[in-house]
Amino acid sequence: MSDPTAPTPSPWAGRARVAGRWTLRVAIALTGAMIAVALFGRISAPIGPFDATLAFRPAGGGATVAVPPLGSIAVEVYDGPLRLDVALQRVDQERAQRLASDPVRLAGVVDQVTDDLRSAVVRLVWTTAGLALAGAALTSFALTRRRKEPLIAAGITTVVLLGTGGLGAATWRPEAISQPSYTGLLVNATSVIGDAADIAARFDAYRASLEDIVGNVGTLYSAVSALPAPSGDGETVALLHVSDLHLNPAGFDLVSQVVDQFGVDGVLDTGDITDWGSEPENRLITSVGTLGVPYVYIRGNHDSATTAALVAAQPNAVVLDRSSTTVAGLVIAGIPDPRFTPDKSTGDDDAGDEVLYESGEELLDYVETLPEPPAITMVHDPKQGRPLDGDVPLVLAGHTHDRKVASFDEGTLLMVEGSTGGAGLRGLQGEFPEPLTCTVLYLDAETGRLQAYDEITLGGLGETEVTIQRRFPPPPEENPDEASVDVPAAPASPSD
Repeated sequence: MSDPTAPTPSPWAGRARVAGRWTLRVAIALTGAMIAVALFGRISAPIGPFDATLAFRPAGGGATVAVPPLGSIAVEVYDGPLRLDVALQRVDQERAQRLASDPVRLAGVVDQVTDDLRSAVVRLVWTTAGLALAGAALTSFALTRRRKEPLIAAGITTVVLLGTGGLGAATWRPEAISQPSYTGLLVNATSVIGDAADIAARFDAYRASLEDIVGNVGTLYSAVSALPAPSGDGETVALLHVSDLHLNPAGFDLVSQVVDQFGVDGVLDTGDITDWGSEPENRLITSVGTLGVPYVYIRGNHDSATTAALVAAQPNAVVLDRSSTTVAGLVIAGIPDPRFTPDKSTGDDDAGDEVLYESGEELLDYVETLPEPPAITMVHDPKQGRPLDGDVPLVLAGHTHDRKVASFDEGTLLMVEGSTGGAGLRGLQGEFPEPLTCTVLYLDAETGRLQAYDEITLGGLGETEVTIQRRFPPPPEENPDEASVDVPAAPASPSD
């Protein structure tokens, strides 16, 4: 017979024991799962030309792409307890070479990277889930030594994984990809390339306007017939001066149109045909070989030796390197920019104007070996032209992206072209689009003297305006009535 005075067991005590037991089970399962994922939950996978490692880490959702040693890029594309970490380890040279040498693969590189990343993430999800289940079960069995506990731990982990996946899917924000955050040296990326969405929108508008921009050259050509003919009674040689194409397809189209419609005898390119001189950039350079007229080129500070070699390989091209060539009977001499801006290890950019002036002196030494001064000398930076003052009649240059005409103190005429490529796709960043410019030079075929020149200007992004100005050079004793160019001598500047 029971003691009527004994206390009745409280139902809350039993519930507390059950809650404590399940809390312990959840803690053991999650701890085991996290340990297994932390120790083994990473995979290696190819992503485009890169070898990468991928892993999930307990860090509050989103994705991070590490680009050592530059820093990392973080994108808050979803919420949840796990963050996707992608670390780019190295570039596979064989895959990169296949990509760079195959235009079809290069055009589809975005789709390839997307497919590679999707496949890698799917494999990582299954790998992580398997490791989490195994880690939870093994940890539970090791601590409890009960057969049913590993099954319970696996069930708890499955519920947590499904919840994590559901939360990530429910909070998926693909638009966040266009608003990344940067760490390390990559914090300067936005100032270099601008906002991703803004650049994309501008490029779409730019690409849509290219046909109109280039097509208006036909209208411009019709206007040329109404301009006064170049002075002089003898035969005239027409040469097209271009510079700083910076890999803009519209710039190459403009050159092709002017060559065809103006009937020029040759093209003179004073450098920066690319941006960084890398091999993938060089694919567009092969269009030089389709122009059908001589193409005389000097390397700019953004052009590599590989770029220069590819230009030289074109059937109609000549690369000047302290050398000369003849086009339509006129001698043209030139020297490349001594710098290569993408390679910071050379220190050339820190050498100031001295390295440029010495380059001009080297070209002068070569010019003095010729029987007669060349009709035209080509340099990339106007500062290279100062040592030639008084020894040659005409110096062509680029680099500044600002068209100017001026005379040096001793009468040599300096003509600086703007940017035939509108400073490349970087021109999409500014508030005001940079125009595409080139100049047709008309020279006396016998004396090589400049008789007249047509300054051609096309509007940049979103603009289809085309202008042409026929100008005549002043007599040798006078100076052009235009703005001077800041060209330190050793060190002085030319008069206006």
